[in-house]
Amino acid sequence: MGESLPRSSMTEQRHSVPHAGRALLMGSAAWLALACASPANAQQSLAAIPPTPVVATAPSDGLGDDAYYLEADLLIRDDKNEIMTAKGSVETRYQGRTLRADEVVYNNKTGAVTANGHVQIINPDGTAEFADHFEADKDFKAGFARNFAARLDENMKVASVTAVRRNANIQELNKAIYTPCEVCAEKPTPTWSVSADKIVQDKQKQLIYYKNAVIHLWGAPVLYMPLFWHPDPSAKRSSGFLAPKITPYSKSRGVSYEQPYLYVISPSSDVVVTPQINSKVNPFLNVDYRKRFYSGMLQARGGFSYDKDFDIRGDRFGKATAISYILADGKFDIDEKWKWGFSAERASDALIFDRYKVNDVYQQRGLFTSDDHRLVSQLYATRQDQRSWFSVSAVSVQGLRVVGTSATGTANAFENSGAFPLIGPLVEARWEPDAPVLGGRLRLQGSGVMLNRSESQYGEAPYYLGAYKGQDGVDSSRASVKADWRTSTIVGNGLKISPFAQARADAYSIKTYVTAAAAALGDDSSEKYTRALGVGGVDFSLPFYKPLSNGGNIVLEPLAQIAAGSDSSRVPTVVARNGTTTYLYNEDSATLEFDETNLFSANKSPGFDLYEGGQRVNVGGRATYSLPDGRGGSVLVGRSFRSKFDPLLPARTGLQTKSSDWIVAATVTPIHGVTAFARTRLDSDTQEIHRIETGIDAYTSRANGSIRYLKDELDSNGSRQESFEARGELKLTKRFSLTTFGQRDMVADVWRRRDVGVAYQDDCIRIDVIYQQEDRYASTASGLRLQPDRTIVFSLSFATLGSAGSVAR
Repeated sequence: MGESLPRSSMTEQRHSVPHAGRALLMGSAAWLALACASPANAQQSLAAIPPTPVVATAPSDGLGDDAYYLEADLLIRDDKNEIMTAKGSVETRYQGRTLRADEVVYNNKTGAVTANGHVQIINPDGTAEFADHFEADKDFKAGFARNFAARLDENMKVASVTAVRRNANIQELNKAIYTPCEVCAEKPTPTWSVSADKIVQDKQKQLIYYKNAVIHLWGAPVLYMPLFWHPDPSAKRSSGFLAPKITPYSKSRGVSYEQPYLYVISPSSDVVVTPQINSKVNPFLNVDYRKRFYSGMLQARGGFSYDKDFDIRGDRFGKATAISYILADGKFDIDEKWKWGFSAERASDALIFDRYKVNDVYQQRGLFTSDDHRLVSQLYATRQDQRSWFSVSAVSVQGLRVVGTSATGTANAFENSGAFPLIGPLVEARWEPDAPVLGGRLRLQGSGVMLNRSESQYGEAPYYLGAYKGQDGVDSSRASVKADWRTSTIVGNGLKISPFAQARADAYSIKTYVTAAAAALGDDSSEKYTRALGVGGVDFSLPFYKPLSNGGNIVLEPLAQIAAGSDSSRVPTVVARNGTTTYLYNEDSATLEFDETNLFSANKSPGFDLYEGGQRVNVGGRATYSLPDGRGGSVLVGRSFRSKFDPLLPARTGLQTKSSDWIVAATVTPIHGVTAFARTRLDSDTQEIHRIETGIDAYTSRANGSIRYLKDELDSNGSRQESFEARGELKLTKRFSLTTFGQRDMVADVWRRRDVGVAYQDDCIRIDVIYQQEDRYASTASGLRLQPDRTIVFSLSFATLGSAGSVAR
């Protein structure tokens, strides 16, 4: 006999939760697990999913953890058959989860739960699931839903004709579709979606299987996969195939297909094996191994192939050889203060990374950063606490750059790696006492290094196979100690006075260096050299602040530094003569530049071998204007005055003469979204520009871009440098935009790279079609040549799925 109660008496709040309410609401997470597990696909439209808002946390309903709330138009209790039925706008809440339906039936005898009509399950995180019909057994180990749909985190949506939970480990979605795109009655077709006849989640094997999966763009099928699988997102890691990379056509390699496979060796290690199959040239194998230890980690990448050389057109020549590379690094903790690590970077062929499009090569894998087209191998140990630093390391460099090019673009050779020194050991230490010394900060530093070269670096070009190819290079060792003291005080109306003092001692031993006479006699020479250096001085600054009526302000700040000490010093050892050119020993200070960053430095040299000394006054001024809305600008002007001409400082820096070049650095933001900068060095007499670096960054709602220009009359390699670079993106419509990039070498009067592209982007997809022309070096039957590499790049990025791309050349 059933009992019917009207709605007026049908609102209940209980602290003893029936199994039906608890099971139904807690078990809804099981259906969500399948929906979230993977980008499901299907034939059913998603437009019917109600627009349930996604929130980070649900507001408290005041029920606590044990109480539940049940509301319905009608409650029918069939005590004889032990069935309870709630009908009409049923809503029940438990532990932040809400169930709504037209009808909910609970069989107290079997524990089965059935919900019919407009079933909605709202989870505490705001995600929601929907169905026309839902049923499950008492333990939710098996169940069924018809016309199932879910709105997941980050606006992802999934729908299926049926959802089946066969047991605790197997769940299925039949005729399913997945998309993160907006879907509504006005826009029933998503930009992209993935559909499948069946998606099966096997929790025991931790795999997701797809049958007859199709990727759709604007409703049109673009890719069909009869069967594939991938690891369950609930699995921490699982072996299997990863997303492939397809290059439909490449001038040099033809059609190229890369298929990564992840093999999990143990809970703390795995390896990704990626064969690259090419139609024009032999396959190339990439391997990436990772291992995590209790105290650190190890990662090693490598690649291998056996083939002839080939040029940009894919023409093969020469004898087949084995080529390979390795990029490895490790970092480990010895204890809380001590650490050690290493990196190993080597390639058997200088063009291997360009030929096979190996990415993420030139990165920092230790204490020292690798430069573009140079590989750095190192071994190091460090100790650090609050007051001290200590490191000992060894470094080896392999050069992959092309040098010795002619006007026709023919290259003579690559860098001679034997001319790079083997650095080791390199020892650096720093310590600061806790208490002030003479009212200021004292820092004690020590440094020592040994450099060994297998071949001389001197000849017709830096690091090139020049006149001394095959002869021993410069071997040397250095030890240095340094004390640096500084304090500051403010007097009067804001005058900041900062006295400082530095003292340093260096000891050098230089041997097996090459001179013209020594080379003729076959003799080696050696020399020991010591020196003591010191400087003392005072920095002054006096900022003047003026507030403005518009809420902005102006700050004018005169700056000055007075310094006096030992004369400038350079290790006076002739290590080579090439015709009329004499090379003095200078390993670490060849890149000295004079700019605003070191205008007020006590020693402007970046290294140890060259030291700026003598009596000098550095003066300048800084003006800053700023408004509350972010607009404004600043400019710094300064120069250095010396007591006498200094021939040891490089002439190209503008520091040799008594009055140095002018240093000017400025930034300005005239309107919101536009910032310009300029850094330049002007001749002290003629105000001619010797070096300038300038650029503009701009951003608006419809466009963004940047421009860079660099001119250096004489860089550290003795060459003139002038280049221009620009990039930008202009929104033509709400969805379409035009992208451009250009890089021009104005000395060689050639474009190094030119890109122009069209992009489409909405809330869930981005498509780029880009034309690229890049001049790069390639091996040919007649030697290395600079050749244009024309490319059409097509890339497709899906929200939540990542990106895929294809390239045509």
